[in-house]
Amino acid sequence: MQFHLNGFRPGNPEISEAAEPSDAARRVDALPAEVDVLIVGCGPAGLTLAAQLAAFPDIKTRIVEQKTGPLLLGQADGVACRTMEMFEAFGFSERVMKEAYWVNETSFWKPDDNERANIVRSGRIQDVEDGLSEFPHVILNQARVHEFYLDVMRNAPTRLEPDYSRQLLDLTIVPPSGEGVRAPAYPVTVRLNRVDPAHAGQAETVKARFVVGCDGARSAVRKSLGLELHGDSANQAWGVMDVLAITDFPDFRLKSAIQSANEGNLLIIPREGGYLVRLYIELEKLSENERVSSLNVTPDRLIAAAQRILHPYSLEVKEIAWWSVYEIGQRLCDRYDNLPEKPAQDSFPRAFIAGDACHTHSPKAGQGMNVSMQDAFNLGWKLASVLRGRCSPEVLRTYSVERQSVAKELIDFDRKWARMFSAPPKDPLNRNREGVDPAEFQRYFIKQARFTAGTETHYARSIISGKPIYQHLAEGFTIGMRFHSAPVIRLADAKTVQLGHTVTADGRWRVFAFADAANPAASSSRLRALCEFLAESPGSPVTRHTPAGADIDSAIDVRAIFQQSHRELAIDAMPALLLPRKGRFGLRDYEKMFCPDLKSGADIFDLRGIDRTRGCAVVVRPDQYVAHVLPLDDYSELASFFDEFML
Repeated sequence: MQFHLNGFRPGNPEISEAAEPSDAARRVDALPAEVDVLIVGCGPAGLTLAAQLAAFPDIKTRIVEQKTGPLLLGQADGVACRTMEMFEAFGFSERVMKEAYWVNETSFWKPDDNERANIVRSGRIQDVEDGLSEFPHVILNQARVHEFYLDVMRNAPTRLEPDYSRQLLDLTIVPPSGEGVRAPAYPVTVRLNRVDPAHAGQAETVKARFVVGCDGARSAVRKSLGLELHGDSANQAWGVMDVLAITDFPDFRLKSAIQSANEGNLLIIPREGGYLVRLYIELEKLSENERVSSLNVTPDRLIAAAQRILHPYSLEVKEIAWWSVYEIGQRLCDRYDNLPEKPAQDSFPRAFIAGDACHTHSPKAGQGMNVSMQDAFNLGWKLASVLRGRCSPEVLRTYSVERQSVAKELIDFDRKWARMFSAPPKDPLNRNREGVDPAEFQRYFIKQARFTAGTETHYARSIISGKPIYQHLAEGFTIGMRFHSAPVIRLADAKTVQLGHTVTADGRWRVFAFADAANPAASSSRLRALCEFLAESPGSPVTRHTPAGADIDSAIDVRAIFQQSHRELAIDAMPALLLPRKGRFGLRDYEKMFCPDLKSGADIFDLRGIDRTRGCAVVVRPDQYVAHVLPLDDYSELASFFDEFML
């Protein structure tokens, strides 16, 4: 973490200097008449987006929520490895890891072949494969995740806080004007209704440049845009409850998938704190037009079902912290923005939906909150770059395409996973009985582990994802997939750090220049030549896209990874671009250069398949996804890539 760039400041470095005047200082009870971005909904997606936009004082952001205050007890709790990588970009991954339950192993239980009324353990596996991520898969109450995001917002330059007790009535968008007619600066009009007792029934109207609906499965924003969720229901009811209980079941502190012979199935998810446990309990099949509300399920009924499934083990519930019932269904929206199916070439979206507003599925795969937050992380930097005049509005069209394809994959997975979980286990003594083989169930879980960890997302070719012509130069950094971090040694202070953690949620692009075999101080070094081009050439994307008067790394942050040991290189002999002068004092930034961690043997060049002879440049998007892989000396292609979308 870097601070003191523009002068010494005591106190907590995570609290940014407030913008002058700060958003909080000028806040009044009413919403402003005009905003750049209006976010509707304070769920995981809405808060992710708000936390990212709060970092930019030049963007006027507001987030409204119908509830009267912040969430106190959340429904979702699973946090995938990929999401933890994103939390690191926002600066609170360590807080999550300290507080959360770590899912280290998963156990599988099936009916005892000798006594079908009993269950026995059939398998136990490592939950996340070695090397998949530097972060674990964890479990933490959604409300705590919300609180961490709210802290990021409060500590940001804009001091952003949600506006609660606001119900969206509708929104309208002024269509694109004809040729020669100037479009309105704030084309989206939103009508809201105050629901707090002091202002009940009071109407508010806000005009916005952009609106994002993060307002859940019954999204009012989605309805205003004329969009619909399409899909079906599996007609299967499940109960879920967080309990404090006493049991002799041996795997009560392991994630456990339990299939009983005749009493249904159960998923055990231990919670944070060492005592709390979540139970997903299968209930009876619903008839064709039956809704789960008609079952009149009670907590006692859920407990009794769990006790039958766990037989011969006992379960005594002492307290229920939260419970609910739901039916499995998978639904998806065709588009995530207001553009028509075949939009005009020069048009771009003004309203978006994210999270449950555009996709719903069963909670047992633990993907709902994760995918929703990734939706917002994908959209946030794009909105910021357009509003700040860094990128063409065309980048906004990539949001719906990229995230809708991810949700479709999730729903296809969830449909099969939910079907397998709800199917009765096969009886080896009764070959005519339909069902799922417990061994097949476990194999499918293992096969899909990377998907559930969130690391298999692969964005297709677009203006912000290059062609994989030179993918062989960095086989471990697949274009369109997340930048897979690895340990390196920082040259200036010999500190072991994770390279991926330099990609913070600040809206900047990164170019990681992996050096060729030559000493970077030598004139024959391809890396040195690249740095000189980027620093001095009129055709350099760094000089071309950096705003006047801004630090050289404010738009594109260039960092180098050398092949030599950190003790072999003289820092003062390195290219000047890698020791940039920044801030009002012109202080040097010493954190642009890294070397392999040769002491531990975790050499990033080997770990990520980097061509040692030629090296390469790996371009990384602001949301941590690899955008391009290029030779160090292909200056024209590097410049052309950024010229496609940057201003």
